[in-house]
Amino acid sequence: MVPALLILLGAMETLQTDLFPDKTFLLLPPVNFTIKVTGLAQVLLCWEPNPDQGQRTDTVKYHVKINAPQQEDYETRNSESKCETTLHQGFSASVRTILWRDHSFLASSWVSAEHKAPPGSPGTSIVNLTCTTNTAAGNFTDLLKSYQVSLHCTWLAGKDAPEDTQYFLYYRYGPWTEECQKYSKDTLNRNTACWFPRTFIHSKARDRLAVHVNGSSKHAAIKPFDQLFDTQAIDQPNPPMNVTAETEGSRLSIQWEKPVSAFPIHCFDYEVKIYNTKGYYQVEKTTTNAFVSTTDGVSKYSIQVRAAVSTACRAMGLWSKWSQPIYVEQVSCAGTSSNPPSPEMRRHVNKSQSQTSKSPKETPKGNEMEQSDTQPPGLPELATKEDLEKMKSEIISHITAEIVPIVQDMINKSREDT
Repeated sequence: MVPALLILLGAMETLQTDLFPDKTFLLLPPVNFTIKVTGLAQVLLCWEPNPDQGQRTDTVKYHVKINAPQQEDYETRNSESKCETTLHQGFSASVRTILWRDHSFLASSWVSAEHKAPPGSPGTSIVNLTCTTNTAAGNFTDLLKSYQVSLHCTWLAGKDAPEDTQYFLYYRYGPWTEECQKYSKDTLNRNTACWFPRTFIHSKARDRLAVHVNGSSKHAAIKPFDQLFDTQAIDQPNPPMNVTAETEGSRLSIQWEKPVSAFPIHCFDYEVKIYNTKGYYQVEKTTTNAFVSTTDGVSKYSIQVRAAVSTACRAMGLWSKWSQPIYVEQVSCAGTSSNPPSPEMRRHVNKSQSQTSKSPKETPKGNEMEQSDTQPPGLPELATKEDLEKMKSEIISHITAEIVPIVQDMINKSREDT
């Protein structure tokens, strides 16, 4: 019994030593650490556990440190790690083995690897790269594909780039990579802008967008350039649709519909810009699809609205462009006018104001025209002077024909009585 107990205690001590090493235990660094470029602005870091680590290593982790182009560090249990980063300045990283035991921390030495910067002459890479995305309605029955996203990028040629330099742009979103097919050029015929009418970017994208621009020249090696964009930050919504406005007295009412977007109606903030002919300028924010303001009697107002996706639905992005201006013109009498009257309508207003001897014509629905000051609406046309003279003569003749016999009869009766 005693020998068996001693054997059991010895086994437990050996197991404890394997699982919980003492301070003299050394962790060995990983081996075969490599950096592999797997896509535009994307690398894969790979390593293997040290085969000479005799004790159990199922509880160990790895500490990864990105040294360049920007410092970053994190921990992982895996023996590989994907990383999105710009590569035109080179890339380097380090990794080590770590182990936590109660309140004790053990770590191996570091192992490092490097991806060198691509060749190219200084000052030849592009500068001032900017990109924006925009959503349009697609002709798809699948709801998830009912919107398509375009991409537009612009840049400037490097200050030391030869005149014969030609630039080429590529983007990567997730696993998809595309080369630009539609360029705009500068005065030296160099590509300085790119347009993708349709991309693989999702209409509610959250992943980062990688853009890579390289170039060629007969006189110098053109240095490439990478940049990562937050897709939510560069997305520019469409302007609001069907903006309408009307006035009623001193009340100006404006309404519109949400932009073409995969986001629902509650996901938008709006700005309303009102400008009048006196130079009055007003910009107001709202979260609804309507706005009411008070006018000051000025006859004409210009109105525009723009939109942005609310932070309640995603990170703040760009404002849309302003909608096309609409105009509200008030008539001198109390009335309502939505959008500018047509030339025919303006002529009708002037005619009804100057020719007061004629009754007003019926105006189009929603536009109340000014009535004549001398004749209420709904009465027949006034008689002319000739008509009045004729009517007077007829009345006198009628009265004479009725009264004369009566007077003659009264005279005859009076004679008989005498």
